[in-house]
Amino acid sequence: MTESFTHNRILVTGASGGLGGALAQHYARKNVTLSLWGRDRARLEAVAERCRSVGAQVDIRMLDLTDLPAALAALEDEDAKQPFDLALLVAGRGDVKRADEQVEDAEIVARLAAINFAAPAAMAALLGRRMAARRHGRIVLIGSAAAFHSLPFAAAYSGSKAGLARFADALRLGLREHGVQVTLVSPGFIDTATGRKVPGPKPMLMAPDAVAARIARAVAAGTAHIVLPWPFVALRWLDRLLPALLRDRLLLALSPP
Repeated sequence: MTESFTHNRILVTGASGGLGGALAQHYARKNVTLSLWGRDRARLEAVAERCRSVGAQVDIRMLDLTDLPAALAALEDEDAKQPFDLALLVAGRGDVKRADEQVEDAEIVARLAAINFAAPAAMAALLGRRMAARRHGRIVLIGSAAAFHSLPFAAAYSGSKAGLARFADALRLGLREHGVQVTLVSPGFIDTATGRKVPGPKPMLMAPDAVAARIARAVAAGTAHIVLPWPFVALRWLDRLLPALLRDRLLLALSPP
């Protein structure tokens, strides 16, 4: 399906990161207003400047999404002033436990739960309610292929993304009759600065701009859920179909050194 560029007002969280920045630049063009949220001011300004260079109007906001009341207040204020047509909730964090740890640090678990689940879910709920009242809008939630696997070395990450995946599907059903589309994206490994810091192999590594283009096509087509690259679809089914004992051995063998 040919992409539609009817989204004139777009929110991108995590815009100072690799995927968020790529999505911002993908959608940037004349007659588009972008609201870019991020935590790294230098990178956020650089992304904003590239978007402005092709004619987009850009506003930036520095905000830590773990301060959820502040994030929700800012979101409601921005949407009230100029309603969003499309919200790309990209911000997230990945982490793995150290080799000398039996379980992940409790503070890391709490932080990942806040950033990967609570913040995007609450923001999507707020926007979903407002978009439903307008009977117009699209929400994109960036999950992870890790959501489909019980990763013993990344329990907080896979668990928080699993929660987001279930929430996204429920939100999609709740908003479907109100003119609001919800798309969940479950990518594998993306070649970003943050991703490179995570130890272990990264098979089928994808470029951020290629992932951004795939996401935009899925949104334009009204796709409910996209898993990429395609071999991760097969891995999802393999996880479901393997006998429990064999599956557990396989997952334990995946732990990075």
